[in-house]
Amino acid sequence: MAESLTEAQLDAYLARIGVRRPERTDPAALKAIHRAHAYGFTWEAIDCFMEWPTSVDPQDAFAKMVEHRRGGWCYEMNGLLGAALSACGFAVTRLCGGVRRAELGDLAIGNHLTLRVDFEEPWLAEVGLGDALVDPIPLVVGSAEQRGYAFALEHADGDWLRFRNHAYSGAPSFDFRADYVDEPALGHAQRYLREAEASPFRTNLVIQRHFPDRIEAVRNATRYTTTPRGVSERPIRDAEEFTALLDGVFQIVVPCPEAVWDRVCQVIDLSPN
Repeated sequence: MAESLTEAQLDAYLARIGVRRPERTDPAALKAIHRAHAYGFTWEAIDCFMEWPTSVDPQDAFAKMVEHRRGGWCYEMNGLLGAALSACGFAVTRLCGGVRRAELGDLAIGNHLTLRVDFEEPWLAEVGLGDALVDPIPLVVGSAEQRGYAFALEHADGDWLRFRNHAYSGAPSFDFRADYVDEPALGHAQRYLREAEASPFRTNLVIQRHFPDRIEAVRNATRYTTTPRGVSERPIRDAEEFTALLDGVFQIVVPCPEAVWDRVCQVIDLSPN
């Protein structure tokens, strides 16, 4: 079972995303909270990029995302959602997954946290990719479409399942097993992504947010806008524009945004291209 928020934390979380405490723990209530969370928070790995502290503890995610008006990456986005759902009375299991396991093999295991929510049949709750689902889906093999984006849940090797993201996504897939719980693996992978020089999140700034008609993203010094028809991109000119994006589009309060922009400029200057 996922760790739960306290009653006071749950009230603060629900106020943050703008929904009432559900009267029933049914799929409709799950969908309402999941969608509000997906639209209410920004996916961002700024802490990792800046080498600031981060953890897999949902309590830390609550402090960061609710109290300090930040976003989070998969361990925080799905971690906070799971703790909130558990506090509401849903049966939630934190599953150990692997983004790009189709390419990286089992080295990817633990680099993604996803959630199973059990009713008579299980559902997949997933807000941790940043540009994928806004609504949960039944945990059954098949295709799904949301807002014009096509997704799929497929059989992979053995008893692994593969979630396929839409065609214009940043992360094309992640693998998981419906009963695979491994907190040590999640912690180990999170530490690697946070500390290893080869971590893609140490060398790239990634920020993403859902809107009803589009997905907005920043990767280093470029802004991307994705719709079901494709992706448009344009450069971010300077620290002033970058800071305005954080505040106005991504709606996050980031300490020292100028320092983040300086780090982006360093990464660009050091890149081979």
